[in-house]
Amino acid sequence: MLQWQEQGLPHQAWWRSESATAMPAKVQAADDSMPADQAYRLICEGTALVWRGDFHNARQLMLALGRRLDRKSRGKSPASAASPVDFPHAFHLHRQAQAQRARVLSGILIEFDAQWHCALRRAPDWRQACEQAWGSLPGAGQGAVVPLRELLGAVGSHEWRKKGVEIPALGTHAGATARIHAHYGVFSPVRGEYLDLVARAPLPAAGMAEAWDIGTGTGVISALLARRGVRRIVATDMSERALACARDNLQRLGLERRAELLRTDLFPEGRCGLIVCNPPWLPGKAASLLDQAIYDEDSRMLRGFLQGLAGHLLPGGEGWLIISDLAEHLKLRTRENLLAWMDEAGLQVLGREDIRPRHGKAHDGGDALHDARAAEVTSLWRLGVR
Repeated sequence: MLQWQEQGLPHQAWWRSESATAMPAKVQAADDSMPADQAYRLICEGTALVWRGDFHNARQLMLALGRRLDRKSRGKSPASAASPVDFPHAFHLHRQAQAQRARVLSGILIEFDAQWHCALRRAPDWRQACEQAWGSLPGAGQGAVVPLRELLGAVGSHEWRKKGVEIPALGTHAGATARIHAHYGVFSPVRGEYLDLVARAPLPAAGMAEAWDIGTGTGVISALLARRGVRRIVATDMSERALACARDNLQRLGLERRAELLRTDLFPEGRCGLIVCNPPWLPGKAASLLDQAIYDEDSRMLRGFLQGLAGHLLPGGEGWLIISDLAEHLKLRTRENLLAWMDEAGLQVLGREDIRPRHGKAHDGGDALHDARAAEVTSLWRLGVR
């Protein structure tokens, strides 16, 4: 419960944040009369601002804070100019700058009542987006305070969930290119090249009856395997949000009867002829829900999948590991590490499918990690028991 004073009167509301942003120790009211320089100074000193002015002016203030952060970072040597040996340091600085930016931009707070209604002037009605992202508030009659940055993220997620992302590898559904609809907190398959690998890799005969999708997320890999003719899919994830999202997408595509969804860490019980895993591609600590799809602390999921794979494969079965080599270019992990983990797990490489990324950052010379991104290759490793 966040508590603060305004004009000598006590206020309190539930603190609602799913990023690494800690509940602020100091809060004060702010409105349209506060200059951006003063707001920036207060937030950097540790005081969050609960907004009492026009809602659109709060968004303008957040943009102004972003410009100040951009000016502060100007003049620093870009990571793309560094030699490859400097990439780990450049990546660390990149994440550090991202974290600082998130902390500052999360310093503007928006208050809601118990029904997710915002009383600010010109505030849109975003009750549906808030309920979809965060559910009902605990405690009768008690409102909530949310960082504006996270509120806009929830609203953006709500719009993307309605619209969905076209997945050409899934073919058509209802006369149009099939779409996947990501829920709040579930990573959207916007980088579709890895799905092209799943669509073209030769399916093992042992995997046609049943396949497992480990860490299913949106369920897109499960849907793709079903479209390729696998008769039964078991999709696992530790996140209830991800399982609800996968269930929704499989129902939309008319594939729900071919899939079973389980909340479990990595593997279900038993053995299977095809086990697919697309773990987070970078070793590192996740700072938010979506970060959990990008960063795998100590390579826990990657190593857990490799170590457990041989014990869950049927004779003649295959494990498909889908992973980018970006971590190798950033010097966060070596190819020798990956091959050694496979060998230690009693696995052999049966084949590998590679593809180059198509996303914009791979061609953006101004990106802090451009040189590493430009060299990136995404691979589907076909693994069998040695």
